[in-house]
Amino acid sequence: MAEVVNLRRERKRAKRRDAEQDAEAQRLAHGRPQHLRQLDAARREQRDRTLDGHKLGTGDPS
Repeated sequence: MAEVVNLRRERKRAKRRDAEQDAEAQRLAHGRPQHLRQLDAARREQRDRTLDGHKLGTGDPS
């Protein structure tokens, strides 16, 4: 015979498991120290400036 399962308890377990996975994803995305976020922003800006500096002109001398 099959084991009796309390559906309410299983739903709560599944909800907690999903919430923990979401929380872990948020910690990875937003849990970085300020100096690392600033370093990434500076690198991104430097990359953009370098890329803009290598763009070719439109050919219009004015």
